[in-house]
Amino acid sequence: MTPRPPIRILCSPAEAPSLRRALDGTPAAGRYALVHPVAGEATPAETAFVSRDITGRSTKFDIHAATALYYEAMRHAPALRWVHVHSAGADREIYQSLHARGVAVTTSQGASDPVVAQTAIAGVLALARRLPTLAADQRARAWRPLLDERMPRDLAGQHAVVVGWGGIGQRIGALLDALGLAVSVARHSGAPVPLARRSVDYDGLAGLLPQADWLVLACPLTSATRNLVDRDALAALPAHAMVVNVARGHVIDEPALIESLRAGRLAGAFLDVFQEEPLPPGSALWDLPNVIVTPHSAGFSDGNAARVRGLFVDNFNRWLAGEPLGNRNIA
Repeated sequence: MTPRPPIRILCSPAEAPSLRRALDGTPAAGRYALVHPVAGEATPAETAFVSRDITGRSTKFDIHAATALYYEAMRHAPALRWVHVHSAGADREIYQSLHARGVAVTTSQGASDPVVAQTAIAGVLALARRLPTLAADQRARAWRPLLDERMPRDLAGQHAVVVGWGGIGQRIGALLDALGLAVSVARHSGAPVPLARRSVDYDGLAGLLPQADWLVLACPLTSATRNLVDRDALAALPAHAMVVNVARGHVIDEPALIESLRAGRLAGAFLDVFQEEPLPPGSALWDLPNVIVTPHSAGFSDGNAARVRGLFVDNFNRWLAGEPLGNRNIA
């Protein structure tokens, strides 16, 4: 019997040694070949592993040349049938385009869930304990204890509304509960959540906001969540409420958010995602004293690469065995 030719996997040279070690300890050993993109040439790859180093510091709005090389390689790979990406979402144009031509797209959903949840809670704690104010005092060499009107409120007993109840939202909810907050949930289905004071679908979010001390966004960007937190939703929040966004920038009306923060109609925000990334230098968010800006880094951690690689290797073996792919984000 003539042996089957190896399945060619498009990957980066930097990722290749680690990926090879991971694959060679599985049934995939001897059944694959790693290939790299060559500018101006069509790639023979049947599958592609888009590791973090490929996207590097590129965003969906600002694609660097090294990233564009891989994107073009995938666009001009006639045999490409499946792409696995390091991120939890697949909303970049390249993945949508590949899906439209029949390429399966899988994600690394779950790999960074604990880290993103920890980041969201760090945002809650930083705002609750007035760390931006204290950081400004430090830069001014001013000794100003948190007394009188600067006194923080107890977190225990406050009410947090968590939007999205996937792996990230569930972890955020559990951590908020451990800190003594009451939790309500807005999710796609609205199915009851045992932990939650109230559970609603996305359409019911408005009914939760007037009693919210915290609005924590941890949902995927879909047609149902795009601009979910609009001007009216922000106006429904109490003036002492704070917003934490580790979802996607387009879940919230960013100009309306800026207006509310500037006018004191919201007390503060921790924002890791934005409608344009990198966040433009002229954005008011950089300078607002009640805002913490982080550069879409909520999920970054040194253990992520191995977890993402493990998901790809597991899926590659599923693929070889003719089994359904896991984390098939775009059906």
